[in-house]
Amino acid sequence: MEEKKETPPPVPPIIEQLKEYAELRFKLLKYEAIEGGTSILASIIADVVVVISMVLAFLFASVTLGFYLATVFHSYWAGFGCVAVLYFLIAMFIKIFKRNLERPLINIFIQKIFKR
Repeated sequence: MEEKKETPPPVPPIIEQLKEYAELRFKLLKYEAIEGGTSILASIIADVVVVISMVLAFLFASVTLGFYLATVFHSYWAGFGCVAVLYFLIAMFIKIFKRNLERPLINIFIQKIFKR
C-alpha cells in the first residue's frame, strides 16, 4: 500500500488576507514615518539657512550702523558705542519681557513640529 503524505489543510483565504493586510499596513506606517522625518529635516535645513542669512544681515547692518554713527559723531568709539548701547537696551527689554515672549515662541515651535 502506498503511504499517503499528509498535506496541511488549505489555509482559509481570510487568514491570507489578514497577513497581506498586516504587511501592507506595516509598509504604510514605514513610509509615513519616512515622509514625516524627511519633511521635518527639510524644514529644519531651510530654517537654518534663513537664520544664518538673517544673522549675517544683522551683523553687517550693525557694522554699517556703527560706521554711519561714527561719521555723524566724528568718532569711531562714539558710533560703535551707540550701537552697543542700543543692543544693551534691546537685551534688557527682552530680559524684562521674557515670559511674554516665550509663550508665542513655544507655540510656533509646537505648530512647526506637528504641522500636517
